Amino acid sequence: MTHAPFPHDHQLCSDLDVASPAGVTQHVPGHPTIPLSDLDALGRFLRKEFWAADLEAMASRLQKVQGRDIVVTEDPRLHLLWINNRIFIKPLPICLLSHSLWKSISLPQDASFAERLKIRRAAMGFLRTYRHLIQHESDLMIAQKDDLRLVPNKVNWAELSIFLADLELLEDSEASARYHYGEIRLSRLNFYAPILFGRFYYEHIPMQYGEYFARLYGPLLFIFAVVTTILNSMQVALAAKPEQESSGYYLWEIFYWFGVVTLLITVVVGCSLILLWVGMIANEWKFALKNRHKAQGQSMS
Repeated sequence: MTHAPFPHDHQLCSDLDVASPAGVTQHVPGHPTIPLSDLDALGRFLRKEFWAADLEAMASRLQKVQGRDIVVTEDPRLHLLWINNRIFIKPLPICLLSHSLWKSISLPQDASFAERLKIRRAAMGFLRTYRHLIQHESDLMIAQKDDLRLVPNKVNWAELSIFLADLELLEDSEASARYHYGEIRLSRLNFYAPILFGRFYYEHIPMQYGEYFARLYGPLLFIFAVVTTILNSMQVALAAKPEQESSGYYLWEIFYWFGVVTLLITVVVGCSLILLWVGMIANEWKFALKNRHKAQGQSMS
């Protein structure tokens, strides 16, 4: 698809529809330094705003309803990434609401058309995320709060609902691969960063020392408890060796087998948790690869 993702009469930005005086160059709405006629500059602008190269190699409603705090970001790499109680969302630029802008990045089919088409699919995927983020008027009210301003204030719910309805027709094959996955957990990306991206982390999120070490308390205490239980069980089992004719033989035998059973249960529980963790990781990879094959099949059809 190389046409605009919405009809001309549904656009929410008509700045480019007004005829410019002779000798005056039209610019991207909200960006007066980028001429609309300069396709190279337009392509560089869209790449910087919407292209996340790392995630190309590999949505839901506004997160207030899920108890998460929205963090506004201008970095497309962080759009819809979440960690702990925070989710990063990039504001919706007014230029993407203009029908004329989409026509400009679709034509002509010259040598740079393939590159512009790739960037266009990224912009299309980004625009489609707002179809999932804003499903009710209350979502729009949250998005237009003064401390967020994710959507231009001049856009009202009646216009936006019609505009977003057009985006329901967009298929996964028309959006870049990154936006097939919707929300992504940042901690997962950082965990896989050495394998996927060849660096220690995808995005470093600064923390206070207390917050950093607090994350380690749970795993360390669990490991300490398991090791302590195993050692105590072994100690009981080794110490329970009285003479058979001793009056306390049967009592010590109970202690011995209790130590052995406790040791076995601890080992089984520990191994089960490790297998569960490995299974969860394998399931994530299976889901990701399945979606990738599905997207590749749609793009080839």
